[in-house]
Order: sequence, then structure tokens, then C-alpha cells
Amino acid sequence: MADSQGKSTEGSSESIDVAGVSQSEPAEEATPEERPFTVVGIGSSAGGLAALEEFFSAIPDGGTPDMAFVVVQHLAPDHESMLTELVRRFTAMEVFEVESGMVVRPDCIYVIPPNRDMALLNGALQLLEPAAPRGQRLPIDFFFRSLADDQHERAICIVMSGMGSDGTLGLRAVKSEGGMAMAQNPETTGFNSMPESAIATGLVDFVMAPAEMPAKLIAYAAHEPGGSRTDATSSEPQEDAPRQKVLAILRMQTGHDFSLYKQSTVARRIERRMAVNQILRVEDYVRYLHATPAEGKALFRDLLIGVTSFFRNPEVFTALHDTAITRILASKSPGDVVRVWVPACSTGEEAYSIAILIREQMDELGLSLNVKIFATDIDERAILQARAGAYPAGIAADVSPERLALHFTPEADGSRFRVKKSIRDLLVFSEQSVIKDPPFSRIDLISCRNLLIYMGGVLQKRLVSFFHYALVPGGFLCVGTSESLDGYDQLFAPVDETARIYQRKDDALVPRLSAELMAVTRSAREKAREVATFRSTGSGMSPRELTQMALLKRMDVVAALINARGDILYLHGKMGRYLELSAGSPGLNILKLARDGLRFDLATALRMAATQDGVVTKRGLRIKMNGGYTPTDLTVGSVDVGSNANAESRLYLVMLEDAHAEVDEARLVNSHGAGDSATDTDERVSQLLKELESKEEYLERALDDTQSSNEELQSTNEELQSTNEELETSKEELQSVNEEIVMVNAELQQRVSDLSQANNDIANLLAGTGIGTVFVDNELAIQRFTPDATRVMNLIATDIGRPIGHITSNLVGYESLVADILAVLETLTARDAEVRTGTGEWYLLRIRPYRTAENVIEGVVITFTEITPLKNAQEALVASHSQLRRLAVVLRDANDAMLVYDSAGDIIAWNPRATRMYGWTEDEAMSMNVRDITPEDERETGLAATAKLAQSVAIEPYRTRRVGKDGSEITVTLTATALVDEHGRPYAVATTEREVSDHG
Repeated sequence: MADSQGKSTEGSSESIDVAGVSQSEPAEEATPEERPFTVVGIGSSAGGLAALEEFFSAIPDGGTPDMAFVVVQHLAPDHESMLTELVRRFTAMEVFEVESGMVVRPDCIYVIPPNRDMALLNGALQLLEPAAPRGQRLPIDFFFRSLADDQHERAICIVMSGMGSDGTLGLRAVKSEGGMAMAQNPETTGFNSMPESAIATGLVDFVMAPAEMPAKLIAYAAHEPGGSRTDATSSEPQEDAPRQKVLAILRMQTGHDFSLYKQSTVARRIERRMAVNQILRVEDYVRYLHATPAEGKALFRDLLIGVTSFFRNPEVFTALHDTAITRILASKSPGDVVRVWVPACSTGEEAYSIAILIREQMDELGLSLNVKIFATDIDERAILQARAGAYPAGIAADVSPERLALHFTPEADGSRFRVKKSIRDLLVFSEQSVIKDPPFSRIDLISCRNLLIYMGGVLQKRLVSFFHYALVPGGFLCVGTSESLDGYDQLFAPVDETARIYQRKDDALVPRLSAELMAVTRSAREKAREVATFRSTGSGMSPRELTQMALLKRMDVVAALINARGDILYLHGKMGRYLELSAGSPGLNILKLARDGLRFDLATALRMAATQDGVVTKRGLRIKMNGGYTPTDLTVGSVDVGSNANAESRLYLVMLEDAHAEVDEARLVNSHGAGDSATDTDERVSQLLKELESKEEYLERALDDTQSSNEELQSTNEELQSTNEELETSKEELQSVNEEIVMVNAELQQRVSDLSQANNDIANLLAGTGIGTVFVDNELAIQRFTPDATRVMNLIATDIGRPIGHITSNLVGYESLVADILAVLETLTARDAEVRTGTGEWYLLRIRPYRTAENVIEGVVITFTEITPLKNAQEALVASHSQLRRLAVVLRDANDAMLVYDSAGDIIAWNPRATRMYGWTEDEAMSMNVRDITPEDERETGLAATAKLAQSVAIEPYRTRRVGKDGSEITVTLTATALVDEHGRPYAVATTEREVSDHG
């Protein structure tokens, strides 16, 4: 907008080409019906891991369905990054390490991989090989620029902790498209350089701690421009009135009138500020603006869109050099003035770029011209930054390495580049409004790219007229590729249609007086530069003889012989006319005694004579004497006193004589109709011009002396600077490597923390299992052991590092531990053994090879698992088996049928005699119930007997009947016994049944 320069324009055809990103379709297209969402770019470097943890931990569990987050971090190119894994720990959202062509989806986080630049194109992330060498890469700036180009006003960027200034230029690009910018509060950072550089631009909307950012982002998204409010381009009367109130308040607070700017652009900027402040209605914003002066300044900066860069649109600068700068310089003579005006210069990149082109062209042609580049803007902060001439390291993306080395000096910390004095001296920065302040004049070139597109028609016409007035006939005007001067053919002729460069047409209405005054000035300059040849000789003569020899050819002059300091050595003639004694202590220094009108020119001429080693003449001096002014010619020349004279011992002859009667040039110029008063005026003008020329020459000489004094220092400084530049390059690389090391260190610290936690978990796990463990290396030295291992082996903490063969154990009858370890190391086959301690405890000894993740054997692991209960159970089982075998023999050989059935009557045991008595095999009986072999009339008796046994009541043997497999009834004598568990509770009944005859 107004008074900003070289930016990406809203509504224009100009676009930024992200280097290396083709305009091809992405791998996957987002469907049109998907709800639009905001892409948030987060840039961080050293100290950024903690900031990212705070940021993502503060996002609600439900995520942010209207946002996607892209994290760009300075990562070591040769180190595998853990950043993706670490970010996953802070959030429930999906986290991806970016692959080229990956389409961005809402409620997801995307993390840049190491050794890659990343750009956003058509909603997809593209990975690129880094173009800059390590130590000079600026991946955050690169991504933010592509984010601005792709998302426009929906783009949001956040600059977090880090060293350097990466992200600053990218943030400017986001703001130029109407996006939103945030920065971490420097007080909460581990390294504050990056956020401070971003904040210094004055473009950051919110400065806060990372934990506070998500809530602000969500609130901003709910009031985002282009949301529920009416379209900003609408011109309905009910919306225009409040907007005009906004502009009225803004003019009152800032003194600048934006009412003639394009209202659609103004409306968009107002709407963006309303979104930042979460205000829905323009009427409410009017009240807020009126009550909050700080908001007026913020809106003012947003309307300026102060975004620019060095050599933006290089093809325009190429055309500007070929069609304008080359022709301007070719038309100048040595010593001439070249005047350039860059209105709306913003932070100065455009003006410095033009200065570099002019300096390079002058060096190529060998010209010595007086170049004045006037760079103006209404933004005071931008002008202060431009005057400083210090820019973030990111300008390396826009300035070639050759120009960077030739015209810029890197600062000590490598975060910024400073414009060299040879370029800075060409520019004059000042605060000026092209709308209300008068324009400059006699300008050879005006560059105001992307300024007019923000102006309404009336204001455009006024500015074009101003520019025409400011330019000299044939001067050039560059308005940028987004604008044109259609309709102004009577004022400007196109020179390059593509680059929009025009040339001022000659205006017949311009008075010719200025040309005549220029002619008078040139004539006076030529007369002032006339040099008379004068050289006196007389080495070894007295001061009197030297003076007389020098005056042989000029007998009518008054003269004085002086030294380099102005001390009078000899006077010739009536010098009293030109010298007078002043109040105070008398002295014989001619510079102190000279009358008014002579003193200044005499000092100048003496200085020039000392420098040129020749004769200096100044004509027509007006020396005050006797209440009037006497025209006088002054000549100062050096006197030859020998070849061995140094600068301090050289002598000079000062000669004064009345000026010769001459026809005044100014009178001739104006003689075609001027009267006596006009003649006096012309004479006065001519005299003033001569005095002005004299003073200019004095200032030039003073400047030459100063430059001469600095030449030796500059020469030495250049040598030191050459060495310093090499050191700076190395320092930049080291700083970048250091920054990467800080990031790697942060990741490693996190990994150490994880390993420490894992080690604690494993130690507690081993201790909790009750398994004694001893780790032994390939040399059989003990590496570590668990507390439970001390129950088997006599280990203490100081035994770590000792051979395991030196340690005594509590094992009985096991002496082959070392031999078994060696066997395992040799064969890589595990060994197990059951061992017993002297206290009667049994352990399962296991020796296993210790394998690393790379499958390298680095020793063995010995474990002692206590199996005493198992061993006791095993012995009891053996005894039980022995008893069971004896019982089995009894059951097998018994003459009585033996049955066992549970409390439900299901048969669970059946001996061979029962098979012979009742006919059912054991397998058949095991699926039967005792009721199946009991006649119906005997079942109640059997149930009653079982009930008594369940109550631990003993019963006497009794006679009953059984039913055989063939259906016959068998009379038996039954003895029943209850089987009880270890708690004495009956769980089954065992019966012994003997067959009896019905008569027995």
C-alpha cells in the first residue's frame, strides 16, 4: 500500500516464485467440498523443543479441526532426527515426518526432515535439496514465503526460540499477503535472537509464551477474515459510513489520510485487524479504535504493508539498469550530480538495490559522480531501520554471493548483514508523505514500484503529476510490473512496457529561467577553476629576496609571504587595506588578520595550494573595508624553497589586487530587458553564486582532506576486513553447526532422560522378579548384578570389574561355573543347571550369551531363579506317585469292587473287580452316575448314607443291591468312607463292595 515498497500485491498479477518449486500438480488433490482450514507454520531452532512441548501440550484434547501445523526446525543434516517422535509425546494429533508431495490435512502436525528445504504448493508439501551450503541455510524463511504465496490471508506463522534471524523475512511475506504473525516472548526463550528479530519488524500481531498461543490461535480462527462477516469489497452505504469513521479516527491519531486509497484494500486491512482483536462489527471496532490509540498505530502499519526485499523481481532491475541507469550515467560528466528518488521505500531494500546498480555501473565506466538517492516513507520505524542499513542474514536468498561480499559486511554474530559505507553514503533517508509533502525536484530517476495500485483514481492522477514535475526532462519513472501509466501519454513515454519503465516528455510550459541560471552557474564554476601558472624560485634566499623575485612580473599587487600555518614572514605593499588587527592579543597570522570577505576564501585557497602544489586564484571577492565592499582578486601559490622542504616548511605567496573591470555574465544573460534594478539584482545573484561556489569548493576540499586522511586507514581496514570476512565465513558455519549441535543435544538429553527412565524400569523389573542376575563380559569380569544374586554368590558393590572366578558362592556341589561360562562363550549355546545352596534352597542356573542390538556377543548373562517350592513339590510328587503306584496295585489285585464318586454321584474311580462284578468297563463307568447302578428302591438309602458321610458322620457297613450291565441285581455288602481335602471338607465318597449270596 502507500509508502511501502517492493511487496507482493493484493489483487495484482505479481507473484513470488519459490526457488526450485515447479508449478506441477501435487501428488494428491484435496477435494473441493472439504472445509477450508488454516495452515500454521512454526519456525524454531535452538531451545525450540521446550517451546514446542509447551505449545502442543496446551492444545485441547479435541485438537484443532480448522488448523494444520507445519514445524520447521534447524536440524543437523547428517544426524537422524527424533523430532517427530518427540512431538508425538506432546499431543494426541497425528504427527508425520514430511514426505515430498504429502497433502496437508487439518488436525495434523507435519515435521520437516533433516537436510531438506520445504515449500507448500497447492496445499501439498514439497521437499527440496538445500540450495545454500551448510551454515547459510534459512529453511524457515523459505517455508514461510511459500506459505504466504500458497495460503495468502489464511497463512499464519509463528517464530519461536532460536539463534540468528531466520524467519524474519518470511514473516514479512506472510504479512504482505494479509496473514497473521506471532512470536514467542523473548523472556520465555532459551535463545532469543530469532523472536527478537521478528518483533523488531513491527509486524508481529501477538507476542506471548508458547502455552498461551493455542487459545489465541483458536480465537483468531473463529474471527478470521472472510468468515461470517460481510465481504470487505462490498460498497453498501451501511458499511461505508463506519469505515469512513475508522479512517477519520486514523487521520486524527496518525496525521495521515487514507480516504483516497482503494477502499477494497482498506476494508480488507480493517477486517484483518478486527479478526486479530476478535471484533465482529465495524461499529464496535470504531469504538475500540477511538479508545485505544495503540490500535491506531497497528492499523496504520497494516495499511502500509511495509514489505520489500533486495532485487525483488530481478528482471525489473535488469531492465532498469539497461534502459535507465546506463543512459543517465552516460549523459553525465565527471563531478555532475545524479539525483534519484525512491518514494515509499519501506525499510530501504529497494533503494539500496538501486544504489548498488549505480555504484557498479560507475565503477565499470570509471566515473566519479555525485550521487544522491532520496529514499522516503511515512513509516518512521521503517525509515529508522533503513538508516541503520542492517538486515537479517536471510537476504542471502535475494542477493548474489558476489554482491553480498562486495557491498555488505556480516556482523560479528553472523545474524545480520550491514550495508557498506560506499553504498550507504549514496542515500539520504527521510520521513515524507508523497500525498501531502512537496516532491523533490531535478530528479533523474524515480522508482515507486507497487505504490499506485493502492491509490484511488484521484490520488493516482495527483501523484503522476508530482512525479512529472519532479523529474528533469528525459528523466525516468519505474512503477513496477503491477501498474501502468495508461492515460498519461501526454506526460510520459513508455521505454520498457514489460518492466513498466517510462520517460518524462519535455514540457514546453516549464520556464527557461532555470536553464539560464544553470548556465550562469556553470560559467561561474569554470571561472573559479581557472588556474594561473606561478612558480617562484630562489633556494637559499632571504624572505625579502624570495618575495621580490616572486613579484617581478606582478609589480602592482600587494603580497605576503607566509608558511603553511599562515604565519606572516614578509609583507609587500599596502596590506593594511586587507588586514586588520582584532581585539585581544596581537598576532602575525594572516588568517586571523584577514578582513571579512577574505578570511574564508584565503583559508580555502591556502589549503588548495598546499594540496595541489600549484597556484589557486579566486576572483571577484567582496572584501569589507571603510563601510563598503571592494572587489578583489586573490592568488595563492607555493614558493620553491628547495627539494628537501617538507610540508611544514613550505612557503606560500599570497597576492591581492583590485578586480579588473569585466562585463558581468549575469548582466549579459538578462540584458534583453532588465533595467538598473535588474542589473543590480543580477550582479547580486552572480556574486552570491560565486560565494556559493567558493563555499562548495571549500567543502569539497575539506571532504577530500578527510577522505585522504581515511585512505590509509581504509587500506589497512580492507586488508583486515578481507581476513575478517574469511573468519566470518568460518564463524557462520561454526555458528550454524553449533545451532545444530544444540538441537541434537536437546534430542540427546531427551533420549538420556528416556534411557534413564528405561534403566530405572529395568532395574525395578529385575529386582521385582526375584531373579538373581549377573552380567559378565568377554573377559569374565563382572559388569553389574541384581540384589537377589547376593543370596547365591557373595557379591558386594566393589566386586564390579573383578573376575567372577574370584567370587565365592554358596552353592553346594557346583564348581564348574567358570568352565560353563567359557563353554557358552565358545559355543554360543545356553546352559542350564539345578543348583542348591548350603541353606537348602534350590536355584535354576541359566547361562545365556549377551547379545547387542547389532548381534555382537559381549559376554554372558547368568540368572539364578529360585525353584525350592518347585523342588519340594517335585519330591512330594515323587513320593505321591510311589504311594499311588502301591495303591494302584492294591486296587488292581483287590477281590472287592472299589468305586469313588463325587458329591453329585458321578463316578470318578472304578477298579477291575468292579468291571467283573457289574459288567461295565472303566471307560463306561467313568461316564455314569452311582444312581445308574442302584435299584430305585435302594436309592433313598444310598442318598441318606451319602448325606451322613458329608456331615462327617461315620456309618456302619450295610447290605444293598446293585444293578449289573445285563440288568441283573447283585447283592453286596457296602463299606463307605468319606474323602476329605486338606481342610477336612468331604469332597468324594469311596466304597468297597463285596458280593454276597441272597442266603448268606
